[in-house]
Amino acid sequence: MSSNPSARDTHSRNPQDAPFTGENPKMPSENAPPNSNQIKDPDDWVSGGEPMTGAQASYLKTLSEEAHEPEAFDPKLDKAEASKRIDALKEKAGL
Repeated sequence: MSSNPSARDTHSRNPQDAPFTGENPKMPSENAPPNSNQIKDPDDWVSGGEPMTGAQASYLKTLSEEAHEPEAFDPKLDKAEASKRIDALKEKAGL
């Protein structure tokens, strides 16, 4: 008489069961190779030409007001341009 295999025996290991390393998995690793897809120029984004997201619009609006540069906010920006403007304003503000 054979016994039924357990779920542990028939399924691959769930990556969520791995211990937390303390590193943010969504942040680029300092060990990432130069051609890694973890860091991409916004001009190379597949969806870069789509309208900016609501989160981008909100953050860009806030940053432009805090930097006293209201002209930096344009509701017609695409995702890539919004990202570049956000980065520029953050750098200017020292964030």
